[in-house]
Amino acid sequence: MTLAAVQRINLYDLDKDALTTLLASWGYSSFHVEQLWEYLYRQQQTDFATMNALRPDLRQRLAQQAMLATPSIAASSDSSDGYTRKYLLRLADGHTIETVLMYFEGRDDSGSNSNARATACISTQVGCAMGCVFCATGQMGFTRHLTPGEIVAQVLHVQRVLADRGETLRNIVLMGMGEPLHNYDHTMTALAILTDHKGLALAPKHITLSTVGIVPGIKRLADEERPYRLAVSLHGATDAERQALVPPAKRWPLAELIDACRDYIDRRKRRIFFEWTLIDGKNDTPAQAHALGQLLHGLDAHVNLIPLNPTIGYDGEATGETAVKQFQAILSSYGLPSTVRQRRGIDIAAGCGQLKAQHQGE
Repeated sequence: MTLAAVQRINLYDLDKDALTTLLASWGYSSFHVEQLWEYLYRQQQTDFATMNALRPDLRQRLAQQAMLATPSIAASSDSSDGYTRKYLLRLADGHTIETVLMYFEGRDDSGSNSNARATACISTQVGCAMGCVFCATGQMGFTRHLTPGEIVAQVLHVQRVLADRGETLRNIVLMGMGEPLHNYDHTMTALAILTDHKGLALAPKHITLSTVGIVPGIKRLADEERPYRLAVSLHGATDAERQALVPPAKRWPLAELIDACRDYIDRRKRRIFFEWTLIDGKNDTPAQAHALGQLLHGLDAHVNLIPLNPTIGYDGEATGETAVKQFQAILSSYGLPSTVRQRRGIDIAAGCGQLKAQHQGE
């Protein structure tokens, strides 16, 4: 790679303010910023030479000093039911990350029946430092944070796939590889780009951040009044049970985490979704369901129950249907609404980090 290439600016890394600052330093006005933004995110063009409405001198400057870094497809797989397509995307430095396109049946915001809704599950890091024992990404460890542009590029990739089908993206979940609140600033910059009303214009209410419980990040989300949905992974209703599955729980005990969640709900007037991976014989007993009900009682909360997606590195199995229903009934007795997550891509190892693990070393 040449020095000039190293120094080129990836425009996908820049939110609107940063792009304005860059073009202003080159002597161009906000008018040119809007033109370029339109090409990048409305038209999703990737070649400066085809951006004909831009001044020739600006196109030349962009070609010399900027780039649009798009990952290549290292591998992909489709589920047999047609509801899931998983991509292993190769970044410029050779590292790979996972992005998943999923379809879910449901109703639209008006309550009417709708067609299957397209959801992109995107990554925020190469690997993950959290080390959750049942997660393939946690098992592989942390390599580095993704840049804002590398997060944005995943969504653009899915958008192009959907456009070829005449479809549109509805939801984004930051539940892929990595912990979003561990890469807070880059994640928030990426989301600002994705939700800009003159660009991709994705609705903040259709974006969900999933965290293992990084308390400072949750507090910062509340302080900054971020408009996105928040999902918190619990998996255990006592400190001992949770710490056995989620190592960061040793740093932020449940009492501290729940206090942060309560403060978030009170200040933001928003419901929190609590994730609970059901593992047969580990955290799916009636006693643990009662403990969870007591822990979350009085909170504006919704529990997402997720039967385990088995991985090679963890000796555990998904909870059976009867036990899942019993667990859900106990939560209901505490006034806690819950949903059993529709399983997607089990036959193609669509759990976080599994496709990358299969192609490790390629």
